[in-house]
Amino acid sequence: MIPTIRSVSQLADPVFLGVVVRGLAWSFVCFVGLHAATLWMVHGLLALDGPLAWAVDLLASIGASLLAMWLFVPIAAAIATLYIERVAAAVERHYYPGMPPAACAPLMEQILDAVMLGLRVLALAFVALVLAVLIPGLGLILGWAVTAYAIGRGFFIAVAMRRMSRDQAEWIYRRNRSAVLGQGAILALLTWIPFVNLLLPVLGIASMVHVLDMIMTGDGTGFPSKR
Repeated sequence: MIPTIRSVSQLADPVFLGVVVRGLAWSFVCFVGLHAATLWMVHGLLALDGPLAWAVDLLASIGASLLAMWLFVPIAAAIATLYIERVAAAVERHYYPGMPPAACAPLMEQILDAVMLGLRVLALAFVALVLAVLIPGLGLILGWAVTAYAIGRGFFIAVAMRRMSRDQAEWIYRRNRSAVLGQGAILALLTWIPFVNLLLPVLGIASMVHVLDMIMTGDGTGFPSKR
């Protein structure tokens, strides 16, 4: 819980607030685009007029809204990856001032990681949805487990890659899987809380910075920190 508590305590940081605003703006653009695309496809396929067209538009809007809710975590995770350096640097300035600057990953690599993380979360969310339909009653548990794995592993690897190669980040993740996924499980619970889930990108990144520090100091590498 300590990483989450520390992350929440820093929410007033201007960097955190800026990333939240940017994330909301990008999410709004994505959802408006999804809504417009859904209506365009329905009109193009059915070509209806009059009251029936209005009813179909209403159903399409409801469907697009439900789809947007399902896509929230994948889109939020992908957007968060683009702002990892800003959030992680703010956390390190506040809690670990003695830590040397990280080598920022190339922009194209960050974009690729964002796309891959979003697709991974989307694929796992689809699997969870199918299993929830086939095995009623397990939907919430499956969704929570899938989200915990996806955002836990995804955010941790992305944060760790600021200071090491992907192979090293993967190796540390495997050795500390329980700690990483345990934090991911806590973050996954936030996705169920309206409005709080909008903070998932910054809280996820910040929490994994703290998790990485706890792992590295526990292994004796001695990241300097302000406790």
